[in-house]
Formats: sequence, C-alpha cells, structure tokens
Amino acid sequence: MGMRNLVSFLGVFVLIAIAWACSANRRNVNLRVLAWGIALQLVVAAFIFIVPAGTQLFLLVNDVVIRVMDSASAGARFVFGRLALSPGQVDETGQTSLGFMLAFQAFPTIIFFSALISVLYFLKIMPLVIHGFAYLFTRLMRISGAESLVAASNIFAGVESALTVRPYLARMTRSELCVLLTAGMATVSSNVLALYVLSLKQYFPTIAGHLVSASLLSAPAAILMAKVIVPEDGKPETLGVCVRPHYDRDGNLFQAVIDGANAGLKMIVGIVALLVAVLGLVALADLVLPFLGGKVNQAIGANVAWSLKDICGYLFYPFTLIIGIDPRDASIVSRIIGERIVVTEVISYQDLAAALADGALADPRSVVITTYALCGFAHVASMAIFVGGTAALAPSRTADLSKVAVRALIAATLACFMTACVAGTFFTKTSVLLGSR
Repeated sequence: MGMRNLVSFLGVFVLIAIAWACSANRRNVNLRVLAWGIALQLVVAAFIFIVPAGTQLFLLVNDVVIRVMDSASAGARFVFGRLALSPGQVDETGQTSLGFMLAFQAFPTIIFFSALISVLYFLKIMPLVIHGFAYLFTRLMRISGAESLVAASNIFAGVESALTVRPYLARMTRSELCVLLTAGMATVSSNVLALYVLSLKQYFPTIAGHLVSASLLSAPAAILMAKVIVPEDGKPETLGVCVRPHYDRDGNLFQAVIDGANAGLKMIVGIVALLVAVLGLVALADLVLPFLGGKVNQAIGANVAWSLKDICGYLFYPFTLIIGIDPRDASIVSRIIGERIVVTEVISYQDLAAALADGALADPRSVVITTYALCGFAHVASMAIFVGGTAALAPSRTADLSKVAVRALIAATLACFMTACVAGTFFTKTSVLLGSR
C-alpha cells in the first residue's frame, strides 16, 4: 500500500471520529453498525479494485452503461439532431458534434433512464434487487428493515425512494428518519447518474463504472454515518425484520414507459429550476462578498479570494487531505468538492470536467477520488427537497424531519468522503480501472 493509499485508509477512521464528535448521543453509538459498515465497503472495494474477476465485472458494467446511454441518445438525436451529439460523435449524415450541451445531451438521458427504471419496476426486477440489498443490511448490521430498505432503494432511486417505506414513515424513529435522509443525499439516482457520465466520459473513459461503484459503496457508508450522528434511542417497529418495497405497479408495460418518462421530465424541470435559482443566487452573493472581503483584506493585510466557491474551498481543504488527495491538487479539488454544498453536484462535475480538459490535476488518482467524493446529493438544495418530499408523504413527521435534516446533511457529506477514502485505499495510478486497458 502506497503512502497516499494509507492516508485514504486512515481517513476512514478520521471521518468516523468527526461524525462521533457531531453525534447527538456519543455513548449510544452501535459498534456493530460501525464494524459492518466499514467491512462492507472494504470488501466491495477490494473485489472491484483488486480481484481480477471484480475488475472485469467493473469494466463490463462500465461498457454496458455506456452502450445503454448510446441507445438513450437515439431519441435525443431524432428530436434535436446535431445538438444531441456528444463531443467526438459523428451522425449517419456525417455531421459532427457542436460540443457538450447539458440541455440537449444530458437531460434527455434522464427521461430514458427514468422510463427504464419504471419498466424494471413493472417487471419486478428492481424490487427484487432492492430487497436483496435490504436483506443484507438488515441481517449484518441488525438495523430495522425499513431503514435498510430505503438505503438499498437509494442506490437506484432518488427522492421517490421514500415511497418504498411509506407504510412505516409515520412510526419511524428519529434515527431511522436520519438514515432515510442521509441515504438519499449520500447516493445518486440511476437516471441522474447518466448526466455525470456524459459530463466526464470524454476525459475519463471508465467514469460509468466508477459512479456505479460509488453508489454501491455509499449505501453502507450512509447507514454508518447516520447511525453515528443520530444513534438509535428508540425501538424501531421493523427492527431485524426484512420488509418488501412498497410501490404502485403500473397496469401494463406501456403505462410504465409513459409514467417513467413523465417522471424523468418532471425531474429535468426540477433540476433546471434549481440550477437557475441557485447559480443566480451564487452570482448575486459573489457581487457582495468580494467587496466585504476586500475590506477584511485591507484590515489584516491579506490577499484572500472571497467568492462563495472560494470560501467553500477553504472550508473543505482539510477534507481533501483526509481523503488522500495529492497536495498538489488539493486546492483545486477542495474548491470543486466544497462548492457542491451550495451549487449542487451537477456544477461540481462540470467543473471537474473543465479541470481535466485544462490538465489542471497533476495526479490521475485525484480524479478518481474526487469522482467518488462528489457522487451524492449532499447539498443544501437537496436537503430541502428530501425533507419536503418525505414530509408530504408523512405530514405528522415534519417537525422531526426538520430537526434531523442538518445532521443528515453532515452525515451524507461525510459518507461521500468515506466512500472516496475507500476508493483511494485500493486505487493505484497503474490500475486498469483508470481506462488504460
């Protein structure tokens, strides 16, 4: 194990210590959850990064996702023509791509993947897969079936994952609610995952496989961090009991396609609205902060940048070192990681792609670790969305959801960093998983 890999490995325990320091009840932390949360991540990561069969499976998953995404772009090319061509692509008529365009290339894939997931639900494939992961978490960690189920469903779904445990929401403990919110913010849904792949695949050929890997690793990390920050102090109704996902099955296959596509369209509208609002507010803040910061610089004789992204970069700089980022890349990566808390992971992945295009990162390993650290909805806007969406399903729990929301955001952020640490523990520069087969 190289020095940087060792730093990443030790970072796992540093992050847990930070979570313990933020805990609502430090004496009540469940050591079994801690042990199995770490073990599950290390075993899965070792299988993917070290075991030859796991590496080949990883590359197969990466190729399958890329091929599925190519299929997804067929409809977009028919509707938008040349605008839908990804960088480097040439269509049947010889027209070349005009470059990456979020609206015409990435957003249509969300509609496709939403329809695909809906079809998999209709065929009862997705509920079976989710139940399998939930069974594993319940049996090994000895947590409730409801929180295991919602953590498992978040590997594949987004805010709608709360629907899988709708019958239990009104009676969940505060710790279970924290797991629900944390799992939602520490992972990404499969339909949005395609958006990140399109942003980075030109510079990072195996990005799809890494994002799938990150989603798998983040589920146990989310449970661990949530249970450390808000330990269980009640008696969950489904403790140790495996429960099956609750969902409304469509009447037929075509209805599943229609409902899935419509859900994807609604998600796109939400993402667009969020980006327009958040980026506008950030721009407004950046008009004020440099003026105020200039006064502070004059007073203390410093030369510090005062944009909102720069401030977030300063705050998250220690975490880049904890997760094992090369110090040469730490200032750039800390800004990319830090800005997610405000401007969402969509912009952070875009900025990571820009850094790769400019050759700004010195160590390829930094790219991989940053990809894992960003793979989650751990930002303020997402916190509001998950709290609001869950409260709409269980209005009686609105106050409890609001109380654990900020703690859940902290837990989700730490879970994403923990996943990055685990990836950094096993990844090397010469790894085939970087794309050099």
